[in-house]
Amino acid sequence: MKVSPPLPRQLLLSLAHVSSSTDPKPTETELIQAAMATCQTDIRSVLHVASFAVRSLSSGPVLSRSIAFAGRISPPAALSSQASLLKPCAFSTQEVDGTALKLPEKPAVCTADELHYVSVANSDWRLALWRYQPPPQAPKRNHPLLLLSGVGTNAIGYDLSPDSSFARYMSGQGFDTWVLEVRGAGLSTQGSTSGEVQQSAHAISNEMEAAAKTATNGALPARQESATDSSASENPEAVTAKVDSEPLALPTTGAESKLVATLTETFMRLSERLSGFLSEAQLKIMYGKLFDQISKLFEDTQVLERFNEIRANLSSLLESRQNSGVTNQIRELSERLVNIVEESQRSVSPSLSDLQERFSSTVEDFQKQLDLIVKYDWDFDHYLEEDVPAAMEYVRAITKPEDGRLLAIGHSMGGILLYSMLSRCGCERKEPGLAAAVTLASSLDYTSSKSTLKLLLPLADPAQALNVPVVPLGALLSAAYPLSTRPPYVLSWLNDLISAEDMMHPELLEKLVLNNFCTIPAKLILQLTTAFKEGGLCDRSGKFFYKDHLHRSSVPILALAGDKDLICPPEAVEETVKLIPEHLVIYKVFGEPCGPHYAHYDLVGGRMAVQQVYPCIVEFLSHHDRCDKQ
Repeated sequence: MKVSPPLPRQLLLSLAHVSSSTDPKPTETELIQAAMATCQTDIRSVLHVASFAVRSLSSGPVLSRSIAFAGRISPPAALSSQASLLKPCAFSTQEVDGTALKLPEKPAVCTADELHYVSVANSDWRLALWRYQPPPQAPKRNHPLLLLSGVGTNAIGYDLSPDSSFARYMSGQGFDTWVLEVRGAGLSTQGSTSGEVQQSAHAISNEMEAAAKTATNGALPARQESATDSSASENPEAVTAKVDSEPLALPTTGAESKLVATLTETFMRLSERLSGFLSEAQLKIMYGKLFDQISKLFEDTQVLERFNEIRANLSSLLESRQNSGVTNQIRELSERLVNIVEESQRSVSPSLSDLQERFSSTVEDFQKQLDLIVKYDWDFDHYLEEDVPAAMEYVRAITKPEDGRLLAIGHSMGGILLYSMLSRCGCERKEPGLAAAVTLASSLDYTSSKSTLKLLLPLADPAQALNVPVVPLGALLSAAYPLSTRPPYVLSWLNDLISAEDMMHPELLEKLVLNNFCTIPAKLILQLTTAFKEGGLCDRSGKFFYKDHLHRSSVPILALAGDKDLICPPEAVEETVKLIPEHLVIYKVFGEPCGPHYAHYDLVGGRMAVQQVYPCIVEFLSHHDRCDKQ
């Protein structure tokens, strides 16, 4: 693998200045301004900046806001790696076998005719399904249509406006159209009752609308401003300044006891609870990171040797995992560690005068990171084995197609999910339940292409995934959007990744950028990056390669690509098409030498898609909409 070139020296100096240890955490504006002079024409440098920004802002404003937005997510139950029997339970506008509850009204952001919720086995996730019903005058169809979105996106991308809405167009052609929002995307949420789901859906909708308005106006809403202010108070340097100006206050016995309890809980979570989410190697990385952070607090002090002794003992206990004797031992070692902090706090050395607060802050920040790992503990296989089957089962139960099959369209990762499903079913000799499938800008193997996503491969490091458990894609794009659309257009190249020149109305492009993207778990990114390695996309075990069994599928496929798609270029799409039997696949690239051109999102939202792309898809699906009883 080629090593990405270093950042330009001027950019390094600028970033070093805004992220200096003596200054507060840099804001996203400062980071972007630092990059302006050197990134205007170098996409590789800008992607390096994005990587740097994610790391720098892991406890700062951007990530803090994405975490606050994700606060609606509660730690899920342990998820099985194998597909299990799915029993959908819906919260919708109609009742199905006594398992559905009615929502009084749809959230404002939902522009579909109906909003349904389907549960997922082995978790408390409720997946949102946007339904678009055909008008009475539309042609009668035999199969419902399921739409799957790309990574880190929601249903809005399929319904940007009445005139360019892909979902509304397909329902107008007679297809009972459903758009799935997988876990963590859009209006999907967690809750056990209709009231909880209703409340959460409206809260998410309000958050999305507020975030879009904020980005457009270029200001932080009140709640986000407070989050930004609080992040500064958590900065060790800011705490130091405060302590230097006030008399030294030693911790009380109650405070010490609380800190011992907090520290014990943190270690116990590493030893017991997180063992179901992290591998042995990942656990070692995590507690090693915490010990390294604490160790820095004791540098050049007489207590460092005692700390290292406690560290060795705790590491041994954590590796042994939970048993009846571990809890008391961990608590005892935690108490010894807090005692060291207390003794150092009494030191006359000014450098140790704020040790108590810095130690508490280190443990608190680490706990927040553990929370994120648990909250965002899903990958591509969870979508494939749990979310999509649950949605298909529910749509099938509502619409009751005579042969039990659905039609499906997937954009980007949505198409990758369809390919992977067909491959898995082909390998296991199972019926996938699809009459036909359409993939838009999707591939199982990107190794031969020049996809710009290859520049993100350096981020696909398990240790890095633990350092930054989530990538706040929506927050980052919202922060960057003003610089891509306003003079001096520093990040205008971002628009080319989304839409080709003059292919999307500015208002629709703004809506897409500000409303369509979500936070992405690092675990999901880690698995998807295998599509850029030899063998193509593989399952989480690394042993099953999805492209190896695609040739066994018997489902007709229409594979479409955009001529100016920098994310999934035509050569990447063709790489997967070649694996499908010729009589089952139709491959077409949209775009002409003199224009119009199609980038990644133009296939579902470009101004010419209604005239060129949509009819092509309707023709293909209509041909395969015949109903053969199973």
